[in-house]
This record gives sequence, C-alpha cells and structure tokens, in this order.
Amino acid sequence: MSKPPKEGEEAPNFELARDGGGTLSLRQLAGKKIVLYFYPKDDTSGCTREAIDFNRLKGAFAKADAEVIGVSADSVASHDKFKTKHDLALTLLSDPSKTLLDTYGVWVEKSMYGRKYMGVERTTVLIGKDGKIAKVWPKVSVPGHAEDVLKAVQAL
Repeated sequence: MSKPPKEGEEAPNFELARDGGGTLSLRQLAGKKIVLYFYPKDDTSGCTREAIDFNRLKGAFAKADAEVIGVSADSVASHDKFKTKHDLALTLLSDPSKTLLDTYGVWVEKSMYGRKYMGVERTTVLIGKDGKIAKVWPKVSVPGHAEDVLKAVQAL
C-alpha cells in the first residue's frame, strides 16, 4: 500500500480504460485542472450520490477549466451501465488491477463489523494546471463535498 501524494508533489501519471471504450491518461489532460475522485463501487448509495453531485456541477467545473474524473476498480461495462442508469456525463476510469488506486494511496485495509478487507477509501485529489497536487480530501463525507471541491477549483 502506497502513501497518497502530498500537496505540491507532481501528480502520478496514469493511463486507464475509460467508460465508452478507449483509454485516458494524465498527459492527455495536460494544462487543465483535474478533479480525480476515487470511489468504492458503482451504483451504491454513497457513490451514486457523489457522482450525481459532481455531475450536477459539471458545467461550473468546466467553466473553471476543470475536468472531473471518477476512478474505481469497477469494469468499463459496470461504468457504462452506471452512467446510463443515472444519466451521468462524467468520465469514469476503470482500475481493476488497482494500480492507480494503490499509487494514490486509496486502496487500503478497511474494517466493517470486525471484518477486515481491502477497499477504496473515498478520496478526492485536485491536480493543478501545472500537473502538481493542489489539494487532497481524504476520507470524504459525500454531503456538500462536490461544492467544496468546486470552490477549491475556482480559487486555484
């Protein structure tokens, strides 16, 4: 398990399969502000609420020259189904090997009812136009989070 990158550090590069087919890399997004939000699972209550909240603010993020991208270990097929079901216009990346999840330090040991397991710690990372980590929100609580991220993007 890796430690998450710190503010001011160069954002780790990635290239992952994306919803709808093809791949997306950090290099392709050079010169934009990027909101990478890591979430546990498509179509679960908290993850759905978070995706809908970011999707609702997509226009405001675009106006601030920011791209919002969700990342989970779910398959591209799962992402496509999730996007269609909830009418999402966000980009979703698939990381079934958990390489990016581990690189960003969000693939962690969790515990529920005394049972330990590995999973995604809900985390958001803001990458500036310079390719450096501008802000990290660990252990995200969903209500109001997308609005907080938008304020940070607008101030960057």
